[in-house]
Parts: sequence; C-alpha cells; structure tokens
Amino acid sequence: MQAPPTSSAPPTAPRRHRRSKAVSFAALAVSLLMAFPTAQSAFGDETAELPGGGDLGPNVLVFDPSTPDIQGKVDEVFKKQESNQFGTDRYALMFKPGTYDNINAQIGFYTSIAGLGLNPDDTTFNGDVTVDAGWFDGNATQNFWRSAENLALNPVSGTNRWAVSQAAPFRRMHVKGGLNLAPDGYGWASGGYIADSKIDGEVGPYSQQQWYTRDSSIGGWGNGVWNMTFSGVEGAPAQSFPEPPYTTLDNTPVSREKPFLYLDGDDYKVFVPAKRTNARGTSWGNGTPQGESIPLDQFYVVKPGATAETINAAVDQGLHLLFTPGVYHVDQTIDIDRADTVALGLGLATIIPDNGVTAVKVGDVDGVKLAGLLIDAGTTNSESLIEVGPEGSSANHADNPTSLQDVFVRVGGAGAGKATNGLVVNSNDTIIDHTWLWRADHGDGVGWETNRSDYGLTVNGDNVLATGLFVEHFNKYDVQWNGENGKTIFFQNEKAYDAPNQDAIQNGDIKGYAAYKVADSVTTHEGWGMGSYCYFNVDPTIRQQHGFQAPVKPGVKFHDLLVVSLGGQGQYDHVINDTGSPTSGTSTIPSQVVSFP
Repeated sequence: MQAPPTSSAPPTAPRRHRRSKAVSFAALAVSLLMAFPTAQSAFGDETAELPGGGDLGPNVLVFDPSTPDIQGKVDEVFKKQESNQFGTDRYALMFKPGTYDNINAQIGFYTSIAGLGLNPDDTTFNGDVTVDAGWFDGNATQNFWRSAENLALNPVSGTNRWAVSQAAPFRRMHVKGGLNLAPDGYGWASGGYIADSKIDGEVGPYSQQQWYTRDSSIGGWGNGVWNMTFSGVEGAPAQSFPEPPYTTLDNTPVSREKPFLYLDGDDYKVFVPAKRTNARGTSWGNGTPQGESIPLDQFYVVKPGATAETINAAVDQGLHLLFTPGVYHVDQTIDIDRADTVALGLGLATIIPDNGVTAVKVGDVDGVKLAGLLIDAGTTNSESLIEVGPEGSSANHADNPTSLQDVFVRVGGAGAGKATNGLVVNSNDTIIDHTWLWRADHGDGVGWETNRSDYGLTVNGDNVLATGLFVEHFNKYDVQWNGENGKTIFFQNEKAYDAPNQDAIQNGDIKGYAAYKVADSVTTHEGWGMGSYCYFNVDPTIRQQHGFQAPVKPGVKFHDLLVVSLGGQGQYDHVINDTGSPTSGTSTIPSQVVSFP
C-alpha cells in the first residue's frame, strides 16, 4: 500500500514579489515592512501581501462525533433550504473522520455535505443522506444545486434515497446498501450523476429519465427509462441500447476526480487527484488515492465581500483559491493564468459578473482545476460567462489538462440575466466533467429575450472530452463543437420551452437549431448516450428538424442517440441530420438512432 501523500508544496509554489528597500528607510519602517510583506501592484506601488489559509467562514459547519445536537443543526439548515430554489444562502456541512450514529441529513438547495477524511470510509454515517421531493408535491425534476461527497453510509432501511435532477453530484461516496434515485411515490425525476463511488447494493433509478455513472462500482442497476449511460463502472449492465436503454463503455478514456478538502490531523488540506487514463472503478478502492495534497495556507480563502481585484491579486501572488459558501459579485474578470492553479468552491459558491464582464477566464496553461462553482449571469449581457483559454489557444495539454468539475452556469431564474455564451473552451485537451449549463425556463427574469443566451457550450479546442454534459434551453445551439477529435460521453438536453413561434428558431432553411451541432469542418468526433427533448409550451406546433447535426464523414461517429417530444408539445422530424424517425402525437416514446452514420 502506498504511503499517504505528504507533499506540502503546491504544483507551483507561491511567488513572492518584494521591492528592495532603500538603505535610508527608518528602522521602524523596515520593521513594519518585514512584518507585513509587500507585493508589486500593476501601478508599481506596494500593497500588503494576502495571507493564505484562515477560517472557513460562518456557512461552513464543521462537525465531529462529539458535537451536540448534530441532527438539530442539520435539520435547521434543511428547513431554510428545502424550497429555497433561487435564494442567496449557501452552506457546506463538513464532517470530521469518525462514526456518526442516527443521522438523517436531508439536503436542500445550495447545500453540500462532505466527509473530511482522505477516503470515504474515514467518515461513516449509521444513517442516511437524503434528497426527496416533498416540497414540490413529490416531483423531483427541480431538485437542483446540491451535492454529497466523501462519506460512507449505512442506510437505516438498507437503501439511501437520492432523488435529484441536474447539478446534484454524488461523488466519492460509499453506500453500504442500495441507492434509490426516485422520490417517495416514484414521481418524476430528471437527474443525474454519480462518480468515483461504490454502491454495494443495487441502484434503483425507477422514474429517473436519464443518468450518467462514471468510474464507480455498483452491485446492480434496476431499470432504465430513456438514457442510462455508464463508463468505467464495475457492475454496470451490459450494452443494450435502445431496449433497455443502456450505453456502457468499459473504461473512461481520461478522467480526473474533483479536488476536495480534507483534514490531515488538525490541518486542512486540499487533495488534488491525479489524472487517470482508461479508468475503471473508484480511485480510492485500493487504498490511498494517487494525487497531491496542498496545505490550506497555500489557498486564498475567499469569503463574501471579496472583490475580483483581491481574488486576482491572490492568484498573481501564487495562491490557489478556495471559495467559501456565498454569492460573489465581480466587476472584473477573475483571471487564472498560472499552471496547476486550483479554484475550488464549497457549498455551491456563486459568482455573478457585473457590467458585462466574463466571470472567469483561464489561460492556455496546463492543469488548472475549476470545481464546485455556479456562475450566474448578470443583468448586463456578458459575451461569455466562463472562458477556458483565449481565442486561438494552441498549446498541447494532453499530459496535464485543465479540468472543470461540477461547474454550473445559470442564465435567469434568480433574476434577469444575459450571456451570449455560457461556457467557451478554446484550450486543447480540456476535461469537462459534469456540468449543467442552464438558461432558465422558470423562476424570475425568464422570457425569450429577457434571459437571452444563444449558446450554452462552444468548443473550439481540439481533443476536448465531456463526461456528463447537461445543457438546456439556449436560444440557438445548446452545444456548438468546432474543435477536432472531441468526445462526449452522455448528453442531456431540452430545447428552449419558450420559443414564441417557428420563425423565432428558424436557422436558415433548417427548422430550429440543433441541440448538439458539430461543425461542418470537423473530421473526427464521437459521442455516446445522447438525448435531446422538446417541450414547446408557448407554441406546441413548432417542429424541430433534428436534435443533432453533424457532417457525414468516416471519423464522425455517434452511438445511442435519441429525441423525445414531451407530451407532444412540439415535435422532431429526425434524430440526427435527416436520419431517424420523427416523434409524433402526445407520446413520450423516444425516437432513437442506435448509431450514426
């Protein structure tokens, strides 16, 4: 067994920028400068160097087994967050290693629960981590924006319930029993995502319309509705699409697990898992995971009230970023242009760009890790909300790619917001691992032009891989893929509900913009387990020519495609290009293409 990681150095050590002090300075001035290190600003003056580490703020609740009334405190958070779909409260519930008895942690909106061990089995609940849908009359299709990570569960009934939809990852969990993905009463659900987890018993999706499971181990899988996709999953059902609708890949071509906070003794560190190729099973099942530990004092701990200027100063200084739960308005772009920088959010930390800026830009550098962040469009249109690599990026990052994990985009819903593009990926070799890019179909600030956003994801880089790609309701192409040798494993999409009429979505001589468009210039592309659904509730007579559009070339391949008309509100004429039978009537039986071409 490999010894636990002990490295205390980040991938790039913090840089110290100090100006030499003139010999004529008074002794007191010299003493003060030594006590408060300085850094060069862009204007040449000296500013106090930002400290790394510190406390995690008031909305990170840390428990140990001796903490009194754990259940009461967890219930208090749930009471606030159960139906708080578009509120501003954010919470992270963190549990130190140990055993916790008689716990039922119900998880509401903008709440993350996680163990603080290096392995899931370090923190064990004799109890449950539960998501249900009582707040929405048993309908789980709006159970968004929450997460569970790095815990072992002994469910009281033998089965844990995790009835979620988009943006609700279940990562690095060990369920010593079964896992039920449906709400009580088996109402609708539209999730979801599991990664790096071990479920000893059977996973029962029941009413879940689609699901993606990656690099995990399961005791069995109960059923499928429209699209159940697996890659690198021990115990996954055999490939059988379309009946039952299982798409199964033995391995995941490239993956890197999400960074996470943990305790090494009394010291907080962030563990950054290593990249895996052709992965299968969990990263932790055979002992200590491969990767690197970074002490918290090498992170700038971002707390509500922090400005983009300060955040950028921290990055320039050489610090990583740990966003504590909260909502952050930024009036300039957060620029991450240093290789191997980690920017990790806790409790669905949310960034809102003001004045039309791009919220986050990553340079064309190796190994940046963005994780656990929600980017919420501001009222002034942004050209993009996240940009990975500048336009024209060309560097090869195959050995150390940038990764985005549980990075979500929202346009509208919490209020009027606009963005031409949600996420733009220009850097080669980027890994997009579980994202939900969402132009809101409900909430505040919602309307065809009110929360206008034409494109969800635009990929210009080569060799980009998306695992668990959820993109919904954009005004034009939900996904526009221009780079070569792209791959997508699992895609879930709904076209914009609120298109006012057929003319509003006309794309030249094509009826509607495809959910997933591969540029005509592309020669190599591949996708597995991909579905697009329509529900044109403003004008149900709208017809969408196809869900997918791609050039007909030997290197462009799709496996297991489907389109669905939800309740007959609008129809598809074909699945991809002019291939595949149309949907019809009020049936939600999908039209399917097993492979293309």
